[in-house]
Amino acid sequence: MNLEAIQAALQAAGLDGWLFYDHHHRDPIAYRVLGLTDSLHITRRWFYLIPAHGEPKKLVHRVEQGRLDPLPGSKAVYSTWQELEAQLAAMLENQTRLAMQYSPRNAIMYVSMVDAGTVEVLRGLGKEIVSSADLVSRFESVLSEEQIASHYAAQQAIDAILAEGFREIGRRVRAGGTTEFAMVAWLQEAMRREDLVWDNGPNVSVNRNSSDSHYEPTAEKTQPIAVGDFLLIDIWARKNTPGTVFYDITWTGVVGRKPTTREQQVFDIVAAARDAAIQRVQRAFADNQPIAGWQADDAARDAIRAAGFEKYFTHRTGHNIATEIHGNGANLDNFETHDERIILPNTCFSVEPGIYLPEFGVRSEIDMMTRPGEARVTGRIQKELVRI
Repeated sequence: MNLEAIQAALQAAGLDGWLFYDHHHRDPIAYRVLGLTDSLHITRRWFYLIPAHGEPKKLVHRVEQGRLDPLPGSKAVYSTWQELEAQLAAMLENQTRLAMQYSPRNAIMYVSMVDAGTVEVLRGLGKEIVSSADLVSRFESVLSEEQIASHYAAQQAIDAILAEGFREIGRRVRAGGTTEFAMVAWLQEAMRREDLVWDNGPNVSVNRNSSDSHYEPTAEKTQPIAVGDFLLIDIWARKNTPGTVFYDITWTGVVGRKPTTREQQVFDIVAAARDAAIQRVQRAFADNQPIAGWQADDAARDAIRAAGFEKYFTHRTGHNIATEIHGNGANLDNFETHDERIILPNTCFSVEPGIYLPEFGVRSEIDMMTRPGEARVTGRIQKELVRI
């Protein structure tokens, strides 16, 4: 935990403190920000206050009074619920405006970890509870130089694997055929050889299956890949070292033929929407102007709306990327949520608009890395449908 940096952020935001609360590991964000091990045996409620100024304070149950000992600050203990509320009031005596893992109307559910009852107790004590979303973004999604380098290491490996994967599909189709799941297995083995790790996937889907943005073939549920098919591959992973950062991309192509007019039209619209979002972010960073996640989403969505395909773009434009594939920084989203979090320097995120028609779907996904004064695409950018 970087106490000095957290307190500086609280002062800049005009907050009296950041109040952490947990019970039965309901808030994994708290453990990561505070640097606590997630293996702690937690059966009672605890609170930890980082004030904008001064010493942190702990409130723990007598049965588990050592749980927060690795953290700095004074400690109070409780046993009964009455004692808990009295100690909580004393702990927060001079604190009014407090950040918690809370989101008004659950607008940014990724940080909405504190239960409504606890918020009610604190409001009953006269406290104003505000969302910690921007604080979480700062302390969870901003990457170190080593983490940024790890993203590029994954990028180089995955870009090469994907290119070879398309060639392998061509070889297999010419030799008699293959399936979606067989190619998933091939990609997985290629990633293992590069010492990459991932949670599930990748996704290889043909024709109608490519219209399902979270389709996953299995050994029991898979389609053959043959000449004439439309194909989508979504692949993501990170290096097999703790603290490394994911790389996540999606490409599309056609097998053994030229794209149809409709396929080319849809790809061109999706690529233009992707590029509109990229350019919107790049202009903001070049001009040192803040940009929120929803604004980047609008740039892509407006392009698809103008082309008449708005109802076929059924998800946000992008997600934060960090040590988890879906990180806790700003998402490019004004669709599933209205994400007002600012896209911070030294963060990574995907840009992946899509159009999903009944017969096929196109998604073009790249990753961006922001730095002070600039934002860059970190890998290859698909300009044309792949001819397999």
